Amino acid sequence: MEGLRIGNKKTRFPVIQGGMGIGISLGRLAGTVAKEGGAGVISAAQIGFQEPDFEENTKEANLRAIRKEYEKARKISPDGLIGFNLMVAMRHYEEYARAAAETGADFIVSGAGLPTDLPEIVKGYDVKLAPIVSTEKSAKVILKYWDKKHGRIPDFLVIEGPGAGGHLGFDVESLKKYEISSVYAEEVKRILDIVKEYEEKYGQKIPTALGGGIDSPDAVRAALSLGADAVQAATCFVTTEECDADIRYKQAYIDAGKEDIVIVKSPVGMPGRAIKNKMMERVMCGGKIPHSPCHRCLSRCNPAEIPYCITDALIHAAKGETEDALLFCGAGAYRAERIKTVREVINELFLSDNG
Repeated sequence: MEGLRIGNKKTRFPVIQGGMGIGISLGRLAGTVAKEGGAGVISAAQIGFQEPDFEENTKEANLRAIRKEYEKARKISPDGLIGFNLMVAMRHYEEYARAAAETGADFIVSGAGLPTDLPEIVKGYDVKLAPIVSTEKSAKVILKYWDKKHGRIPDFLVIEGPGAGGHLGFDVESLKKYEISSVYAEEVKRILDIVKEYEEKYGQKIPTALGGGIDSPDAVRAALSLGADAVQAATCFVTTEECDADIRYKQAYIDAGKEDIVIVKSPVGMPGRAIKNKMMERVMCGGKIPHSPCHRCLSRCNPAEIPYCITDALIHAAKGETEDALLFCGAGAYRAERIKTVREVINELFLSDNG
């Protein structure tokens, strides 16, 4: 099984750890995944929430933490592949992208919107770029735009399917359609056909990583059999010793049943997948959750209209305050049974004796 080549580096296993914010995939998890042979990803979403001046100087705290968490990860894995996940929907996206590039990170993965201008934002930096797409339409748009405006193609592409956690690149109606794996498999093939067109045009390989429900050897084999070069996995790394989240957040995965995992409304403007709790039950019934003064985290957000503050909810999650939190998770989070190590998770995905 070949690793994933990103620039002049190559992973031992074809896996990218998905970015999880706020504070779920920071330097410790990303560094450990890179050390164990995958590509580790730090989520830059409100990354400075633990900084003492976060409330008063949110942007500066985040910029400072981007450097701190990268250095933490790089200390764990001096030679591994380490990058950042950036949400296009974030306010100050351009500054955060440049800060991530300035650290010396190997790559930036970007979604929650299409990163149309990312190549221009980080122009001059030696950092590889990967948009996240979920549909044939979004793949067409970003590849055509980068080709026409920037004269380039992505260094690699991440395809996030309907089984992913967190924000999803589908409307609710499309989610129902793509719940049937064979239906989404055809969508993936169409995306890969578009990728091939641009590979031929530029005479250059665009590696692809398929994510969404990758939590078993069978899921890995299914993804690779469709033509993906690697997988992106996130949920299975939450219940690890090295995950940066509070133990109570991890325990919420272990305690969850299949019926507890629901599609929720996010202030970002996209549907998301999370574990149902008291806070989310209140929101699903039309209630509003009082929130702290605006953190100015999203480029488009009206504090008077949102059902809850996503920054507040995700910080509660990272701190283990699980009943007041937005507990993002993938569709298979209920399968978690115990806390493992990152090494165990990767070995089970790629070195399983189950065939």
